[in-house]
Amino acid sequence: MLVSGREVSVTNPDKMFFPQRGLTKGDLVQYYVDVAPMTLNHVQRRPMQMKRYPNGVDGDFFYQKRVPSPHPEWLETVRIQYPSGNVADFPVVTDGAGLAWIANLGCIEMHTWHSRVPEFAKPDYMLIDLDPSEGNPWEHVREIAMVVKDVLDELGLPSYPKTSGVSGMHILTPIVAEVPFPEVRRLAKAIAVLVAGRVPKIATTTWVVKDRSGVFVDYGQNAFDRTIASAYSIRPMPDARASAPLRWDEVPDVDPGKFTLETMRERIAKLGDLTADIWSHPVSLLPVFKALKLKDPVLDDRVLVRPTRRPWTEEEQRAWRASGAGRWNRGGERRPPKA
Repeated sequence: MLVSGREVSVTNPDKMFFPQRGLTKGDLVQYYVDVAPMTLNHVQRRPMQMKRYPNGVDGDFFYQKRVPSPHPEWLETVRIQYPSGNVADFPVVTDGAGLAWIANLGCIEMHTWHSRVPEFAKPDYMLIDLDPSEGNPWEHVREIAMVVKDVLDELGLPSYPKTSGVSGMHILTPIVAEVPFPEVRRLAKAIAVLVAGRVPKIATTTWVVKDRSGVFVDYGQNAFDRTIASAYSIRPMPDARASAPLRWDEVPDVDPGKFTLETMRERIAKLGDLTADIWSHPVSLLPVFKALKLKDPVLDDRVLVRPTRRPWTEEEQRAWRASGAGRWNRGGERRPPKA
């Protein structure tokens, strides 16, 4: 397959990936090629974590951070060192060929960091993730999303809603990449508390799942190495549901099941890219800390990283892997993925 002037090999294109809808791996790859301009607006230059479903949505999955070897010489990567001293080379997609190559690995969704290279320690958006647990109706998610908009409007912050593609909703605020992750998380927590305080019967910021009553207004995704499924990403759901950008006037009545691999291209043709301008006017969060009477943020992320012991030796790493602690998640659970 020729994509963006590059030859991309698509293996087993007829393999069934979404049996309920009769959609194949080739259909998935073609979708990402077709919506590449819109998807790249969200994933370009971001470290990507690969969640691979080699046998489709009904098969096992596993997570992979490190870029496979061999990989195309044109595929960009970024080497990131963790506070532990461990190092990983992540793929960084920059064009449609990269999207097709990632999808061919069995990556149904495009899971990317909240930051871009080279400033990968500082996010360029703040996320409020509305995450309903069992028993929380979708109507509550929609209602809380409108409260999030009200709070962000009052703080002078732009907001872009999208369905998560599973059971929740994401609200993104594009920001200047100047504040490190822990401080963005601190601000997001304060905003989440405000939101939950306005609708306490249906929203919560309680961290422990068993203690929650209501939709979780999740601020914790604003963290180094955390990822979300990007806008326009297909999710590993039986109906091949997509994470769809929304207009705010759609949110009160939106049905997330209407947005799928089969319908998103028609929606884009009709409405265009609802997030086309999202990165054109990022805002600084610095005044918002003052508006919420929070302690001034620490801008040097090195101050926020806990010192660790020396990096592990090769012998220590081998022993750790041999103990079984370093195994990949092979996707034994068949519960729906987190929103």
